[in-house]
Amino acid sequence: MRRPALGTEDWWAVWIGLGLFALSLPVLAGFDTLGWAAATQVWMVSAKAVAPVSKAYAALPGVVSLTLTYLFLIGAMSLGALALGLDVRRFVLAFSVVFWASYVCWLAGNYAYIAATPDKRAGFGIPWSLSLTGEAGFIIALLAGLVVGNFFPRAGEALGPATRPEWYVKTAIVILGGSLGVQAAGARGLAAAVIFRGLAAIVEAYLIYWAVVYLVARRFFGLTREWAAPLASGVSICGVSAAMATAAAIRARPIVPIMISSLVVVFAVVELLILPFAAQTFLAHQPLVAGAWMGLAVKTDGAAVASGAITDALIRAKAAGAGVAYQEGWILLTTTTVKVFIDMFIGVWAFVLAVVWTSAIERGSRRLSAAEIWTRFPKFVLGYFASFLVMLLLVIARPALLDAAKLATAETNVFRVLFFAMTFFTIGVASDFRKLRQEGIGRLAVVYVVCLFGFIIWVGLAVSWIFFHGIVPPRVSA
Repeated sequence: MRRPALGTEDWWAVWIGLGLFALSLPVLAGFDTLGWAAATQVWMVSAKAVAPVSKAYAALPGVVSLTLTYLFLIGAMSLGALALGLDVRRFVLAFSVVFWASYVCWLAGNYAYIAATPDKRAGFGIPWSLSLTGEAGFIIALLAGLVVGNFFPRAGEALGPATRPEWYVKTAIVILGGSLGVQAAGARGLAAAVIFRGLAAIVEAYLIYWAVVYLVARRFFGLTREWAAPLASGVSICGVSAAMATAAAIRARPIVPIMISSLVVVFAVVELLILPFAAQTFLAHQPLVAGAWMGLAVKTDGAAVASGAITDALIRAKAAGAGVAYQEGWILLTTTTVKVFIDMFIGVWAFVLAVVWTSAIERGSRRLSAAEIWTRFPKFVLGYFASFLVMLLLVIARPALLDAAKLATAETNVFRVLFFAMTFFTIGVASDFRKLRQEGIGRLAVVYVVCLFGFIIWVGLAVSWIFFHGIVPPRVSA
């Protein structure tokens, strides 16, 4: 039976995500309606860690900005909880804990000794840092959630009404669409060659990635289709987002995307710590190859973009030591461009899998129905494409709006980051290792390791080399 458009998390991810996106659009006409949202900066002094995202609200204290952000989200999410038939009082209490715990983790991840990239250390007056960027906050959130879920099970149960990682990540994906639309439009005139090569690279890589991971998972490790398909998407496309979209398309049990997302985040951190330094060591003479490699090899948007930023800083620093000054940002632009096209493919692939599952795998004696495909199709993907296309077309039609569009997406990205942080925290809370062992997480991790380090990283490097070797960033004039 079809469920109403107000009765599923999938649809509420669309409404909340597009609602935030719509509230950001008046800034294009000079009316800043979301500028009060609390943006978290890399910090050494805690008093400077939080501030309104827009300069128009610079007089607003950071603590007030953060409180308003919390109240806004609690209102929007409670409305959704009410429509979903949840106990609103219990949801509000649990969501408040999830929000503040996730935010504290995000704030900790932005501490300069953890987050500052090499080119930013001097500005903070520190001699070293882990160079993880603020994305380290997601890892801290995951670890904190794992502690709650595995060592304080009663607390985990109390957070149950708000332990909804799929709802949070789907909402974040809808918001992400607008940001990627601006990026794509902004890069259109400046880096057409990079964009074309990036599109070609991800098509070639993806056609190899998904099929091989699925084959290895099914034939050599005996995973069911329910596990193999989301795993293949998670390793191949864009980590958490792709695994969630695929799981929704094939109607996998909730435990499936939760387990795969946990693995994606853990291994993305490993890649984030290793690959940029490997790129600096072996690919300093091929900087855009290094940038594309980060986009193709590192899973999750945050970790990939963070890897691109670190690689950009490391390679430019090494080149400067040899007397070559590259313009900042071209390596990161390559990473982001590749990742943009990978993200765009999420919706296409989710639709393909929904059709395949209903028409070939689970059809039995029934005929394929358009209504069934529609029921299975992840609705949040529609919100993602809507926000992406609106921003892309607006900026292409009115290039003068680019700076205002960047501000609009910066304001919505405040909420996207918070939804991602809550996603990772609640993934941890839901990841009871006792249950995960029963589901076979050990074998799943082995498949992930074999596929990621056995061929995905190397195929990504080969494809990056094919499309980007010999291209270097412009040099800065002396």
